Amino acid sequence: MCAARLADKRATLLLEGNSRPGAKISVSGGGRCNLTNLDISADHYRADPRLIHSVFSRYDEKWVRRWFAERGVATRVEKGGQLFCIDGAEAVNRTLKKAFSGVKFQTNRRVRTVLREETGFLLQMEQGAPIRTERLIVASGGMSFPKLGASDIGLRIAAAFGHTVVRPAPALVGWTLQPQQAFFKTLSGVSCDVEIRVGERRWRDRLLFAHRGLSGPAVLNASLWWERGEVSIDFLPGFDLNGLRTQRKQLTTLLPLPRRAARALLEHLEIPDRPAVQLSGKEWRVLARLHDYRFAPAGTFGYGRAEVMRGGVAADEVDPVTMESRRVPGLYFIGEVLDVTGELGGYNFQWAFASAAVCADALNEKACR
Repeated sequence: MCAARLADKRATLLLEGNSRPGAKISVSGGGRCNLTNLDISADHYRADPRLIHSVFSRYDEKWVRRWFAERGVATRVEKGGQLFCIDGAEAVNRTLKKAFSGVKFQTNRRVRTVLREETGFLLQMEQGAPIRTERLIVASGGMSFPKLGASDIGLRIAAAFGHTVVRPAPALVGWTLQPQQAFFKTLSGVSCDVEIRVGERRWRDRLLFAHRGLSGPAVLNASLWWERGEVSIDFLPGFDLNGLRTQRKQLTTLLPLPRRAARALLEHLEIPDRPAVQLSGKEWRVLARLHDYRFAPAGTFGYGRAEVMRGGVAADEVDPVTMESRRVPGLYFIGEVLDVTGELGGYNFQWAFASAAVCADALNEKACR
């Protein structure tokens, strides 16, 4: 996106470490690519809100939708305001590649290190001759999906030039379990509607019991904010258990949960599956834990299963008007390599496209001086 918007394309070199660009775009949204969201605000990001406001005040979700629409990419609004590409992710890749036509473009070119020179930067490559450039834009993304070529090169470049790197970690990722919750694994493949709370934040969406632990949209969003310690799951969001007290049906029939999940949770709580009217006062109090089931995840599924990386180059060390480093003139950071991470729903592509456009504007303005 940044290369597409630069005015002087002949003076621009775009380096791609993979054999083709847009590997993460290709797999996003199940191959449908969730470009952005109708509800773009700082509330959906783990980030410095000042940076979010500065960038999105200039390039919001309307701009992203319009930019692609003008180039023949139609979108459809789905659950939660998500905008998916009707013709799939490859239509997005083709459009971006066509848009940066005229830029010198090299694939299979991975940077090993970057050195500062009097007139700019020297890029030492893993293969081939080094490259000199007056300005350098780091748009290397995060470390999620290493099998798609992701690496920490952007963080290493930032650290080498004295930037603070906020501790990176996998985000939008499933949780592994402590031994006490190992019974969840027996429910692999079962899903249910829950509300998850991490601190003061909460998400209501689907939870998926997985072979390795817990996944699904509710868990993935919660993982953005979880670092360690307890979380709370409401397995019965919006459901009043008191309405069951006089019922003569079995609990597994009455609870608004998949039968397997209801049975496993009751067994875990040591409550027999019997008619609700027969439960004791103590059993009703224990059953109420389904509204506030607390446990501490053991960890996450790791970068190999994470949608994104959280953490990255400290946002306050980048000029929000230009995306230029406050420490090193001529060095720019855009996209996921920065300490800006959004929830599921198109928020991370929105940030990538918008921060790229802001950076291109700044470079175009410099070129005109």
